[in-house]
Amino acid sequence: MAEEKLTNRWLMVAAALVLQICLGVLYAWSVFRAPLMKQFGWTVKEAGYPYMASLFFFAVGMIFAGRWQDKAGPRKVAIFGGLLLGAGAILAGAVGQTIGGMVFAYGVLGGLGVGFAYVTPIATCIKWFPDMRGTITGLAVFGFGAGTLVFGPLINKLVGSIGVASTFYTLGVIFIVAVCGAGSFFKAPPAGYKPAGWNPPAPAAGVAQKADWSPNEIVGSGQFWVLWIIYFFGAAAGLMIIGQAVPIGLEVAKLDKAVAAGGLGIMALLNGLGRLAHGSISDKLGRQKTVMLCFAEYVVAFVLILPNSDSFIKWLVGICIVGFSYGGYLALMPSLTADYFGTKSLGQNYGYLFTAWGCAGLGGPYMIDYIKTTTGAFTNAMYAITVVCVIGFVLCFFSKRPVFKGAS
Repeated sequence: MAEEKLTNRWLMVAAALVLQICLGVLYAWSVFRAPLMKQFGWTVKEAGYPYMASLFFFAVGMIFAGRWQDKAGPRKVAIFGGLLLGAGAILAGAVGQTIGGMVFAYGVLGGLGVGFAYVTPIATCIKWFPDMRGTITGLAVFGFGAGTLVFGPLINKLVGSIGVASTFYTLGVIFIVAVCGAGSFFKAPPAGYKPAGWNPPAPAAGVAQKADWSPNEIVGSGQFWVLWIIYFFGAAAGLMIIGQAVPIGLEVAKLDKAVAAGGLGIMALLNGLGRLAHGSISDKLGRQKTVMLCFAEYVVAFVLILPNSDSFIKWLVGICIVGFSYGGYLALMPSLTADYFGTKSLGQNYGYLFTAWGCAGLGGPYMIDYIKTTTGAFTNAMYAITVVCVIGFVLCFFSKRPVFKGAS
């Protein structure tokens, strides 16, 4: 029986990787921007609307998906997310010639589809692997960060050979088959499941702790909001650089546009590896200390490397450190949610915490655009975000598993 459980739980990880690689197409929007602007005459600003909408509705979808998953299980939710994402891609091919049509198809439907499907492998894998939460969460979300490496070249090739509309149709079919197929493998472990030879750590002596918190209970906990702010700061710092990596290379390092664009694939790889590495480190070093490590990595990039990037290598090292550190938050925060508030309502609880990422998706890019516009330099934004990272680092000292004070 123990061997069967071990086999089953690793099957969840394999399915999670397939599913998350497909969902990582969200980060490949930049490949569509130039063809859409050329074909339909969109401005740079207009071409950004579908992507911004997809990030927002990704976060919204997480909340509803988490609630549904905690009641109905992960399989139905993952399949629904795959159908929604596939439908959004197909509809984008049909009505994507207008800004409004693309915002609805790619941004609203596609973003919701990603949100519904994204939460399922994370919550499922954490429940199957209580003995190595950080490592497995990092592995489960690795595909999302590295998805651009798969879909970026594929989309670029398809657009050049069959056109934008047919590319969206093709992606829609891929998503329906792959996401729904992978999602069909997900299931929650049996009640009281523990891996062979593993026992949960004993709670601190004399401290009353609650194993599983409801969503309403966590929002009444000060520790939830400390964690929310830490997540917001960490995600905003990474997203503001990810979205402006090429312009920073052009301005600070004086790079050629084609050369700067070539570094994005390496940054995407480091984003994925950062999820694996920080998740694994957290199982040994501890979750809070690993989050502090992520903030420290940011400071090195924002203070010592990126503002002084007078060459391609320095710029590449700087953006790769940012991508590596940013990936860590996506692996650590689901595990911290489970550590602090249990796994019974993990889907919805992490959905609530994930709103910090959604707000960061708007706040980080807005901040760097605003500072760049008002001061005329990207480096000023880097110094400002360094202060935010130091605050986040200090907040980690106050982050801990909360004590439940209400009625159990």
